[in-house]
Parts: sequence; C-alpha cells; structure tokens
Amino acid sequence: MIFVENEGNTDPRLNLALEEYIARKFNTDHDYLLFYINEPSIIIGRNQITIEEVNQEYIEDNNIHVVRRVSGGGAVYHDHGNLNFSFINMHDVTKLHNFKEFTRPVVDVLKELGLDAEMIGRNDILVKGKKISGAAQFSTGKRMISHGTLLFDTDLGEVANALNVKMSKIESKGHKSVRSRVANISEFLQQKISIQDFRELLLKGLYAEDEAFETYHLTPEEWKGVQELKAEKYDTWDWNYGRAPKFNVKRNKRFVVGELDVRILVEHGLIEDLKIYGDFFGKDSVTELEGKLEGLPYDKPSIENALETVDLSNYFGAIDKEEFIEFLYGADEGH
Repeated sequence: MIFVENEGNTDPRLNLALEEYIARKFNTDHDYLLFYINEPSIIIGRNQITIEEVNQEYIEDNNIHVVRRVSGGGAVYHDHGNLNFSFINMHDVTKLHNFKEFTRPVVDVLKELGLDAEMIGRNDILVKGKKISGAAQFSTGKRMISHGTLLFDTDLGEVANALNVKMSKIESKGHKSVRSRVANISEFLQQKISIQDFRELLLKGLYAEDEAFETYHLTPEEWKGVQELKAEKYDTWDWNYGRAPKFNVKRNKRFVVGELDVRILVEHGLIEDLKIYGDFFGKDSVTELEGKLEGLPYDKPSIENALETVDLSNYFGAIDKEEFIEFLYGADEGH
C-alpha cells in the first residue's frame, strides 16, 4: 500500500478533490491510503439535500465550509480535531458495503493504543458504546474509495449547532441527543497526545502491518490536476448545494438501509421529475434509477412494471422492492 501525503492541506474542497483524483488517475496496480484534516466544515453525503441538512445561518455566521462528497451516507461535521482516512483500492464486489473489511487496520491500531474499539452497525466504530468513527464508500466501477472519520478532539458541541439533526434519526438511535452518542478518541487515551501524534501512531501501526508500505508525494503536474478538479466540481454551488426539484409529492421513510426522501413532480398524471435523497449507501448512482421512472404515469402498476427487473440493492443495499414501491406510491397524507 502507498500512503499519499496531502502536505498538510486543510481545505476540505481540496482534500476531497485529491481523494477523487487518486481514485480516477493514479496507477491501478497499487492500493492507496490518504489522511487529511479539514477546517471546520460540513461534509454532505452524495444523495442528501444540502439545505435540509445544515443550519445555514449558523454556518454562514461561523465561516463553516459546506462540501458534498462522492460517497453516500449522512452529513458529518469536520474540524481540526477530526482525522479523516481514505483507502483507495480496486473495485471488489465482496468488499462493497463491507465496512469491517477496510476499517479493520484502523480498529487494530486503536486496540493497540488501549481502546476497546469495535465495528458496530452498518458503518460505525464504537468505544464503550460511544461512536468515534463513521464510514462510507464510493465506487467508480474500477476503483473504490472507502473512507471515514476519526473523532480525536473535535468540538462536539458544534455538531448539533451546524447540522439539522432529524428527529427520525434521533428516534432510530434511541437517544435524545447527538452529544450523548459520540465521543472523542482522546477521552479514552491514558496519555495525552496531539492529533498529529495520533496520526503518526496510526501510520506506524499501518506500516508495521505491511512491509511494502511506502509514502508518495504528488508531482506539481498532479497537484495541478487536483486543483482543476476542485475548481470544476468541489468549488461549485451546483455540486455542493444543487437545485432541489419542484415537487407536489414528498415522502420520507427510514428503511433498514437508511433514510429515504423522495420528491416527485407530477403533471397531467405523469412523473415529470423525481429525485431520491437520503443517507443510504449504494454502488450505482440513484440518478440512473430516477431516469427509469421519469415520464411514466404516476400509478402503482407503471412503477411496478418499470422496476420489475431492476436490482434495487445496487442503489440502496438490501431493500425490499415491494416496500420501496409502496413508499413511492401508497396511501399517504403527502400524496
């Protein structure tokens, strides 16, 4: 594995561009690891409606970045006390949604530091029942990005201030507050260390696990490519916020795979526009699925027929098709 040095950059737009650039442009014969620390920012999941996830007035008043990432899952808060890791490997269907597989080296190093860390649920690392890390994945079809956060010394009070935490998420977790569910790694360490020391300890542990581990520094030409991707994508309002569609049908439901939110514009009985949002994880873009439904009559038989041969697990993970169809078109006060 090759560790890619991000040269201490803390701009979230640049770091996310670097991550994607490595996945799309670097030699596919190697696996890569990237660490980065971001300035205060909210990182939005690929399928989420940004304006409904953030406290816009608060983030503007406090100069907090808002950036969308390429992977699914929910919105997360980053600051200088949060260490982010990213494993970039060849696409492997057996590792897709297998968060235990790629977080295992991180969990092993945390255990060596004396933390009773374990992977719980679909994508969280917990210590003594407290979440200290969340993870997500993205596939280009050829390469996979498996990345996550490590709460080391984050200002946890800012999580609730900057995010609009939905009641459905709070209810599903069985807790009353975000602060009660999360903790910093530094709280569990017997000896006080800095986040940079923690980063080095992680690297040392990962190096010890792989004798062929090496460090790589990007060339000026490669950095130019990263900057271009940042300017074309991650700096744009269209990518980070986008335009939520006009709609006259709105539905929201929490499934086993995560929360789904659908907005449908129906005109003259036809689905003119349909957008699916949420904190779910999927291999394929839901834009592809949306396209299969747009233009159809907004009735259950038409939706059932369009989805008959569609494998919904590619878009959401393990979801029941009949339940999903009922979600799109069923008796509901929002219809």
